[in-house]
Amino acid sequence: MIVAQSPLRRVLDALPITVFVLLFVYLSFTAANFLSFTTFELILKQAIPTVIVSLGLATVIIAGGDDVVSGGIDLSIPATAIICAAIIADQVTNQQTPYLWGLILALGAAAIVGAINASLVVWVRMTPLLATLATSVAVVGVTKVITESRRIGVSDPVIIYIRDGKIAGIAAGVVLTAIVALAFWHVVHRTKWGMNLQATGGSRDAAEISGIATNRFVVQSFLLAAFAGWIASSFVLARGSGSSPGSEENLLLEMVLATFLGAAFSPRRVVTVWGAILGAILVSALSVGFISIGVDVFWTGCIKGALILLVVASAAAGREQ
Repeated sequence: MIVAQSPLRRVLDALPITVFVLLFVYLSFTAANFLSFTTFELILKQAIPTVIVSLGLATVIIAGGDDVVSGGIDLSIPATAIICAAIIADQVTNQQTPYLWGLILALGAAAIVGAINASLVVWVRMTPLLATLATSVAVVGVTKVITESRRIGVSDPVIIYIRDGKIAGIAAGVVLTAIVALAFWHVVHRTKWGMNLQATGGSRDAAEISGIATNRFVVQSFLLAAFAGWIASSFVLARGSGSSPGSEENLLLEMVLATFLGAAFSPRRVVTVWGAILGAILVSALSVGFISIGVDVFWTGCIKGALILLVVASAAAGREQ
């Protein structure tokens, strides 16, 4: 039996997309060359870190459910990306060690963050929102200790290639990100593990009755999210030509907005990997558009915050209908 949606539910579902369409129409008329290929390439390059951390957040939400308070969420992924970037930058620039060694150390740090989040949520039974917020604050503090609150420039050939290189005429960073995105999509949506992950987030009780070890999948989702933060760190370094403490705040805003906006494009209004990717690109497009028409960066942050409230509130109100 098919239950028809109420008119209010349809309006709430369409509201976030409608607002974004109106913003894009406005930018297409006011921002010079906003619809050009050059601008599109810039949007894709700027979106890369947001895309990757959004993949991690989407994985956690899929495993824990899309309720913002009691469901799955990980606010520490941007902080993980920034501390990994700081470790790599410190090793490569200050310690003169190979890039690979910096990557290995950063991976260890990311694994620790993921393990802490998983432990707090699964065994201590803290809500994911509070647990990952606390972890994020702690990680930001450690990052400031590593960098002494200073920017660390990086001129390693690998980072320069990620920033400026081309693969078949396409920006190397875009190609590498597409590979990462395809890998996440395959794992989450096309494997038995991914099906069990979705079952865990869809109904924890039903999944346990079916014999699925739900706690194991929740733990693995946090570890995979931290892994996404580790991957994003190299692209953060490439985009900024170094490590800049404090950049996790904007990345956090964009990640949350992109992931939940992506749910608006899902037929069932749930978070998906492809939705998170599309949301990240749209958020990047807005940022580039606002910059091109001279909107102050602080106002841009306010707009993104308002959009997060709109997207999350629309989803929450829609569930009540």
